[in-house]
Formats: sequence, C-alpha cells, structure tokens
Amino acid sequence: MVREYHKWYSERLQRDMELLVYGYAGARVLLFPTRTGRYFDYENWNIIQSLQHFIENGYIQVYALDSIDQESFYCFWAHPAGRLERHIQYENYILNEVIPLTRVKNDNPCLMSVGCSMGAFHAVTVALRHPHLFSKVVGMSGRYDLTTQIGMYDNLLNGYFDDTVHYLMPTRYVPYMPEGEQLNRIRQLDITIAIGRDDVFHSNNHDFSTTLWKKNIRHNYFEWDGMAHKPKYWQQMLPMYI
Repeated sequence: MVREYHKWYSERLQRDMELLVYGYAGARVLLFPTRTGRYFDYENWNIIQSLQHFIENGYIQVYALDSIDQESFYCFWAHPAGRLERHIQYENYILNEVIPLTRVKNDNPCLMSVGCSMGAFHAVTVALRHPHLFSKVVGMSGRYDLTTQIGMYDNLLNGYFDDTVHYLMPTRYVPYMPEGEQLNRIRQLDITIAIGRDDVFHSNNHDFSTTLWKKNIRHNYFEWDGMAHKPKYWQQMLPMYI
C-alpha cells in the first residue's frame, strides 16, 4: 500500500500540522480523527487496513488528518469565543491547505468527508457548510450538536451561544436553511449517517436524520446493534459506507 507522511507549518494555525496519505488514485477521502485524536490513530486501529482493497486498487485515496480539538472545543481554559475562533482556523486549514494538497496529488473530482465520533462532527459540518466542494459525506457514531449535554457529555461551550455557534451545529441550522443554492447543493450530496442503537448519541442522530428528511435532503441512515462506538465497529462500517 502506498503510504506518505506529510508535515508543514500551517500559516492559518500558526503551528506544524501532520497527515498521512494512503493510496495513489481514486476518490479523495478526508478522514477526520476521533475526539482529540491523531492522524495515525486509524492506522493503529487497523481501520486503514480494512480499506486496503479499495486503496490498493485505486478506488480511493485516504488523507488521515490530525485534529486540534484540544485547542478548540476541548480547550476548556479558554473563553468559548476563542475556542470557536480556533475551530474556524482549523476549518480554513482544511479548506485552504489540505484540500489544495489533495488536488495537487490527485485530480479525481470526487471528494469525500468522513469521520468517526468527533470526527463525524467535523466531517459532516465542513461538508454541509461547503457542499460545493464535496461529493459524499459519511458520519459514524457522531454528535451533531456540541451545545447540549448528552449523557455524560457536557455542553462543550458552557452555555455560550452566538451566530457562529448556530452555523456550526448541523442540528441547529439545517432546520432553518432557506431554499437556495447551498441547500440545493446539500441535496446533491451522497450522505450516510450510522449510529449504534445504544450509543448515547442515538437520539441526536435520529433527530438529525428526521431534520434532513424534513428539508428534503435524501440520505442513508443506519442503526447498528449495541453501542457500535469502537474501532472494531468502524472497521466494519467504513468498507460498507465509503
């Protein structure tokens, strides 16, 4: 399997960022890490190996991304406005540094946004905010509103709310999206959402799916038995849904 390591100083984040690229051709896949995760986690969990057939046959080229969650949503010493600003900087890094790299390496027109757990939030959020850039989005075991307490998972912004928060949380802004170009582009996306029936985020996913249908956004919604919120499940999900 072709495997490349990349590291450069990001002007938008003012720090070094790293990623791994697997494969040589095919649809470009941005693979967002789990909560506060690293770019090498999916390889360590044998999840990349579960995609080996697709990668080696040139069907997909995977870009395993790093996160800065500990500098944004999980940077609890910082004011929520500062955490949001840092996340927007991360989004700009993805849009203006990572995606251009994928285009230089591979001219395949299909770009996928994929992630597990917190990575699902990142994957779905960036794709819905910039649907003209993507063809497909897959969110597994995700949470699509970080501003409400769900089980033991706290409101990550401590009750802070403004327009930036609203437009970053899919379950908050999608219901109020007006008819227009962005909504029509979202309707053209190939969207898959998967969640375990016993996952603490199950209700959030079910409600999100309902919201999508109410806005006439076609998508696939799958419920797995049990929690299904561990690497051994994502090893099974990714080859099925990617």
